[in-house]
Amino acid sequence: MPMINNPVDGSQIFFDDDEAGGEPILFLHGSALSRSIWRGLGYIKALGEDHRTIRLDLRGHGKSAKSHDVADYTMDKVVSDIQAVLQHLNVERVHVVGYSFGARTGLHLAMTHPEQVISLIMLGGTYEITEGEIGKIFFPGYLEALRQGDIEGFVAGQETNGKLDPATRLAFKSNDPLALAAYYEAAETLQNIDLADLAKVRIPTLMLIGTKDQPRFDQNKIMLRTLPNARMVALPGRTHGSTLFPIEPIVSAIRSFWSGRTV
Repeated sequence: MPMINNPVDGSQIFFDDDEAGGEPILFLHGSALSRSIWRGLGYIKALGEDHRTIRLDLRGHGKSAKSHDVADYTMDKVVSDIQAVLQHLNVERVHVVGYSFGARTGLHLAMTHPEQVISLIMLGGTYEITEGEIGKIFFPGYLEALRQGDIEGFVAGQETNGKLDPATRLAFKSNDPLALAAYYEAAETLQNIDLADLAKVRIPTLMLIGTKDQPRFDQNKIMLRTLPNARMVALPGRTHGSTLFPIEPIVSAIRSFWSGRTV
């Protein structure tokens, strides 16, 4: 299993690379998930037929470094992990496909290193996390459960909103709860983006967002008005948790976007 040490702080970052031909796609998962979600839900098979696919475990997740320090989850450090992996692979530019945390990470990469991004696909993404919003996505008391080291309680609490699919449940249970708690604290305090900075992002951007995914649906409308080269596709009836599946309309929208993009 490939792994590199990020020279910025020595964090170990695990990744997969199929080394196939075609333009590379970098898949960035959401919070409490891992790189395995993309294969488990069928995205690698659907989009990897004519593209090189690269997946990594973002810090605090999967098999990558799991610091318990909130300060280790700034977006600058998360983006530096991506840069370290791409440099290791000698990959200069990628399509970024990101969900939730991964979408926000991709947006930061496009903002700070546009020369590395061919296009940005944001699934259930946003430029800001408002205070208390993560608790609405999961359940009241989610952070306390994680701080107590109770990953089983975290998973059980999440399933009060509906049974998780097997791939998501397995990814949730594999987390280090204290690392996840530190990540979520950072998400509400250290990872937001100013609208003025958004306006400078000229990377072709496709936003796919569930109509029941609030407040992110309304925030995507704001991003559509702010990002100079963005399109938005509404996913009828989908919540934040159901953004990624079924994959068919998403894959179709992505391929259509790529075929008509101007770079």
